[in-house]
Amino acid sequence: MNMAVMTREHILVVDDEEDLLELVNFNLSKEGYRVTCLASGEDAVRRVGKELPDLVILDLLLPRVDGLEICRTLKSDERTRRIPVVMLTAKGEEADVVAGLELGADDYITKPFSPRVLMARLKAVLRRSQRTAPADEGKVIRAASLVIHPGRHEVTIDGEPISLTLSEFRLLHFLAQRPGWVFTRSQIVDAVKGSDYPVTERSVDVQVVGLRKKLGDHGRVIETVRGVGYRFRE
Repeated sequence: MNMAVMTREHILVVDDEEDLLELVNFNLSKEGYRVTCLASGEDAVRRVGKELPDLVILDLLLPRVDGLEICRTLKSDERTRRIPVVMLTAKGEEADVVAGLELGADDYITKPFSPRVLMARLKAVLRRSQRTAPADEGKVIRAASLVIHPGRHEVTIDGEPISLTLSEFRLLHFLAQRPGWVFTRSQIVDAVKGSDYPVTERSVDVQVVGLRKKLGDHGRVIETVRGVGYRFRE
């Protein structure tokens, strides 16, 4: 007996390209997601105000109200700030990608993209958003034999403690809390620096080099995203 497809998360897709909307709608619907497609930023803001989606796929190059402005609106409102936003960008838009991530976007996909890549990225973002909460900041993080214990400010590999500076620990812990999420250097600076511990965007690269060296083979968990920043491998 065939079982009915269970309705999954509601995804809002905002893009002014009709062909792309049809492609994304078809593939998401086939996977059982409830999909709403809109072609303008104004309609998207109004729709979110009426019904909160579980995720927003947002083209950055929209007429009138562009994707960055929509992202800024969503992430500055307490009611909508936790809705994951995945940006759609064209090649060569690194500056817009960085701007979007700094506004709080959760991931980005470069056009053209394959439906399989789209689905994999969306599932990963939804999975991360569901398991990530502010209360997790004190939770022990494990990645194979690498263990990060925030309460003790301790990192071990195979049970052996690794000596890290305060900023190195903060950087590693910050990235590890959101595995797979890309963070810009300025986001890392905001998270790592303290009132008496100056960190600059340039020094982030130095910190990463030193951190990778201390982690040895496990240093590969910190990935460089060219033109954007860094992420902790899932």
